[in-house]
Amino acid sequence: MSRRRAPRPAAGAFRAALRGAAPKTRLAAVQAIWDEVAGERLAAVAQPVSESEGTVTIACSDPVWVEELDLMQGQLLEALARRLGDASPTSLRFRLKAP
Repeated sequence: MSRRRAPRPAAGAFRAALRGAAPKTRLAAVQAIWDEVAGERLAAVAQPVSESEGTVTIACSDPVWVEELDLMQGQLLEALARRLGDASPTSLRFRLKAP
């Protein structure tokens, strides 16, 4: 009779499966790290929603955030470039979320 080994944590398998299943697009790459790059407060009010020709569009919950994030665009792009390298966006566009 063989000994049963202790169960292994499933977290590693889940992370690997998610990485393999995630789309390999610039938008998906930005969405995957947005909470870390933007921070908890900004991520709560602004989310990446689309990408076209290197420009990622961020939908904001309030017009004040649209303006504020536009002023922070350089900082956000630098943080994204550090994390994503060649997959980082060339620019960000901020718009108000549709109601």
